Amino acid sequence: MAAALTLYRTTIGKKAVMAITGFIGYGFVILHMIGNLKIFEGAEGFNEYAHFLRTVGYPLVPERGLLWILRIILLASVILHVVAAIQLTRLDWASRPRGYRETRRKQATFASLTLRWGGLAIFLFIVYHLAHFTFGLGIPNFGGHETAYQNVVAGFSNPINVVIYIAAVGALGMHLYHGVWSMFQTLGLNGPRTDGFWRGLATLSGILLFLGFSTVPIAVITGIVR
Repeated sequence: MAAALTLYRTTIGKKAVMAITGFIGYGFVILHMIGNLKIFEGAEGFNEYAHFLRTVGYPLVPERGLLWILRIILLASVILHVVAAIQLTRLDWASRPRGYRETRRKQATFASLTLRWGGLAIFLFIVYHLAHFTFGLGIPNFGGHETAYQNVVAGFSNPINVVIYIAAVGALGMHLYHGVWSMFQTLGLNGPRTDGFWRGLATLSGILLFLGFSTVPIAVITGIVR
């Protein structure tokens, strides 16, 4: 434990934490997006998927036990990701002359800003998302996992929820674009010859995830899914 804390105090350690927690988050959002798209199979198929999530691992673990373990791991990863990003940002600005800092602020891209601060917004959205679809906040006649399909339709029938959701996944897409590219750079896999490839992969990842997540609320609000 002491060795891990010592490593974390270094810039390399913080970047490693960002890469590892980012990879965990990236894997989660891919699986979550695939699960969300099951709503196009209809109520029966989507509710069966929700039932699987609730009972996976049972009886080795209590019902919903593994699901909550995964949620806790995800939230912990996001918190560590945000903390490491903030600390790295402070170290970066503290090590630069004042004039250089002003120039860098002007040159900062929107994608790099979402990388550093988008994690906090995404964390807040995860809390909102759990309150919305796990605890039923703001969803009339919320029926839990047994009526997951109906809950999604009811939740996204509200245009405000659709706007919040699409804005959040837009920030997520930008965050993942810059995060995926930075992860390969941190791992030493990026270079002059491969930069275009990794940037293209990062761009494709961000766009596909944005489209995949946005499809569901748009389908509900337009009446395709009802």
